[in-house]
Amino acid sequence: MKKKTEKKDYKEVNDILADIRSDERVQEMKNFVQHGDVSTYEHCENVAKMSYNIDKALSLKSDLNTLLKGAMLHDFYLYDWHKGNGSKELHGFAHAEKAEENAKKYFHVDEETSKVIRSHMWPLNLTKLPDSKEAWIVCVADKCCSLHETLFRRKRKK
Repeated sequence: MKKKTEKKDYKEVNDILADIRSDERVQEMKNFVQHGDVSTYEHCENVAKMSYNIDKALSLKSDLNTLLKGAMLHDFYLYDWHKGNGSKELHGFAHAEKAEENAKKYFHVDEETSKVIRSHMWPLNLTKLPDSKEAWIVCVADKCCSLHETLFRRKRKK
């Protein structure tokens, strides 16, 4: 029996995401703050692991390549959203399209993975309804991780 303090084995996650994680552009996400004191890279890692955990806990048997790549690249927009994105569009409404564009450009993701990235901001983006179990899982995992990071991972002011 595993001890509660023992870390989960994410070998399957690590194997699927190895190439994406090692990419220099993905590594750039470590330079941008997402929520609280969490980088965009760490947030995407959190969403990927939570998505994996949801899939396994509920025996959903998702396509793990689609699920994990979509989760890891869902915020692959490469700018500091606190300073704006260079356009007049609000980050919450625009970044999913930029992340999808970057994922297609740099990783040649398939349409199913694109849909996961494109729809992760539902219901804020009402017209981008998740239409696969992978997209729904990432959408839910993103909300859970974002809430936790925002409420509990804030830098403490002295």
